[in-house]
Amino acid sequence: MNDIPARHTAGTVTDSALVDWADREASRRSTQLDRTEALRLLGSVSLGRIVFTQDALPAIRPVNHLLHHGEVIIRTHEGAALATLTEHADDTGVVVAYEADTIDPATHCGWSVVVTGYCHLVTDPDDLAHYQALLHPWTDHRMTHALRIRPDLVTGVRLSR
Repeated sequence: MNDIPARHTAGTVTDSALVDWADREASRRSTQLDRTEALRLLGSVSLGRIVFTQDALPAIRPVNHLLHHGEVIIRTHEGAALATLTEHADDTGVVVAYEADTIDPATHCGWSVVVTGYCHLVTDPDDLAHYQALLHPWTDHRMTHALRIRPDLVTGVRLSR
């Protein structure tokens, strides 16, 4: 594990030990991902975090998702904050961000993708049935709604050594 070094002088980390630790940590390379690669990676995992505004503050919820024709689809339940927001939104939808990643806890290498766009309630009964068959709930709520995020902005980063 890459913890801060344990060499201390009077309860503080020595300067040289801190520099050594920082140099090891800084050896990681950050590479920006293009839209195609970012969406490919997003589609390779099933869990992420939806970010939206609730009572003028940011709210984040872990959810499962699927990528379908370049759109992020999530399921939610009646009365959930984001479901309620999308039900009452105008035609533009609700601005959200969606993040997913795979980061190795030991090496801190991996990738992270964030899509930002507008979220809409899936209202077509055939689409809703299709997504309900593909996306299985992993909480104890009855997931009656599906939400569609159309990514306007897609960013991603790969962390490697």
